[in-house]
Amino acid sequence: MQKRRRDYHPYIDSYMDEIRSENILSSKEIKQAMEYIEEKLDNPDVIIRGDMIDNAVELIEKYFEYKLLNWELFVLALVHCYYKDDTVVFDEFFLLMGTGNGKNGFISALSWYFTTHYHGVREYNIDIVANSEEQAKTSFDDVYNVLERTWKKSKKFFYKTKEIIVNLRTNSYIKYNTSNAKTRLGKRAGCLIFDEILEYEDWTVINAFTASFGKKKHSRKFFITTNGYVRGGVLDDQLDLSKQVLSREIKDLGFLPLIYKLDDKEEVHDPANWVKANPSLPYFPQLKKELEKAYIRLKYQPGLAIDFMTKRMNMPAQDNFTVVAPWEKILATNQPIPYEKLEGLQCIGAVDYARTTDFASCGLLFKYQGKRYWIEHTFVCHLALKVESRPIKFPVQEMVDRGLITIINRPNISAADIAGWFLEQAKNYHIIDIACDSYRASLLESEFTQKGLPLTEVRSGPITHAKVAPLIEQIFAEETLVFGDNPTMRWYTNNVCQEMDKKGNITYLKIEPKTRKTDGFFALLHALSKDAELEEPQEDVLSLDVYTY
Repeated sequence: MQKRRRDYHPYIDSYMDEIRSENILSSKEIKQAMEYIEEKLDNPDVIIRGDMIDNAVELIEKYFEYKLLNWELFVLALVHCYYKDDTVVFDEFFLLMGTGNGKNGFISALSWYFTTHYHGVREYNIDIVANSEEQAKTSFDDVYNVLERTWKKSKKFFYKTKEIIVNLRTNSYIKYNTSNAKTRLGKRAGCLIFDEILEYEDWTVINAFTASFGKKKHSRKFFITTNGYVRGGVLDDQLDLSKQVLSREIKDLGFLPLIYKLDDKEEVHDPANWVKANPSLPYFPQLKKELEKAYIRLKYQPGLAIDFMTKRMNMPAQDNFTVVAPWEKILATNQPIPYEKLEGLQCIGAVDYARTTDFASCGLLFKYQGKRYWIEHTFVCHLALKVESRPIKFPVQEMVDRGLITIINRPNISAADIAGWFLEQAKNYHIIDIACDSYRASLLESEFTQKGLPLTEVRSGPITHAKVAPLIEQIFAEETLVFGDNPTMRWYTNNVCQEMDKKGNITYLKIEPKTRKTDGFFALLHALSKDAELEEPQEDVLSLDVYTY
């Protein structure tokens, strides 16, 4: 076991020693964090306020009526590390752990403590931010319920409603906010808590709250989350930053990442490893029972493995299944499309959609100078955006503004909508065929025939998938598949995994069936099934006849 260079505080020292001795099994990132923290605390200008730590623990355990766990004591102690100039050592905490480990409960207690005079900062306001009101209220309601239970004594120090809690002595509030809140109160906050950042596709909401943040003494930000299905969003950005901080590529930030996860997906088969992603497991028998039951069910319901590995073990779907392509290869599709060079060239069109009341994807596939170019457009029925039980986890309106998505404000997407898009493209490109599966063909055939558009059925399912799979693997690996700057196509592709049967045949499947769409990828698959019919021009073609009607 690596020996500490000095003593810091019992809660820090004991946890650090347990991790390093592997009495507590932990991820590579947690082990790296111990080295990183030690480097930070060895700075001679650092002061660790043991008196404040002890007071905080005593208060929280008294009012919240539970014993803080080892990882909670560790974080609480690190919160109270200051430089001699009275600034905090760690001003941004990133906590990633499996769902059910009590991170919201801990943040609730910490929020309450921050408002008290024991923390010692007047008007130290706490804003809790989440995508949904239900999630945003989780920690707020925890504090409200503690005050309700202790109201006989707490009413001397607090004012409370269902929307705001105020410490009367320090004039510090706790509020909850949703991502679509009209007002952004970050400039008044001493602490911002962003809950379940796995849902954030971009930084728009966070930037709005943090634009004027940091003016308050001892300002801090907390990002708490499990892993999820959104790739390329805030969570991935924070994971990338964590990697750079823990490897010491970045040394001048007060950013503290604590990433609880498995190191390898095969570790899941030994329950002793589950504590790597679930640090509360030794103390929560109910959590242990839930994980054991869920793990057993995986044998009979393999589809549950995605959620179990992603949200319980923090091994996202891309790490658990054979994906269509690694995320970096999907990003590599963001190459310029030479629209002018493609004018007049042969192309294969394709369509895919699950229901006319949901999403529909149309595209054109070209071969040009050793690459395959895919020009794609999506139609979205407005009703698909109003289902509260399965909100679409993608910035649809942003794509509308960029011209990549059209919202249909009628009860369904019609064959005329789809035909109209191909007719518009036919003014510039030579569409030799349009592919779709047999079910969609039956819905489109009449409209396409009337408009003079070609339409060919392709077989859906394993036979077509197995035929196209080698080509898909090749063009992603060689980075010769180009979507242009089309986040919708990258999203579609990232939502697909592949399954291999005993004969080695590949079938493409949705990773998550309800809120993650795949229509664009399967439209591309239809087009690639007819790839052999496309001729690649030997040189730039200045002018060819385009398809007319």
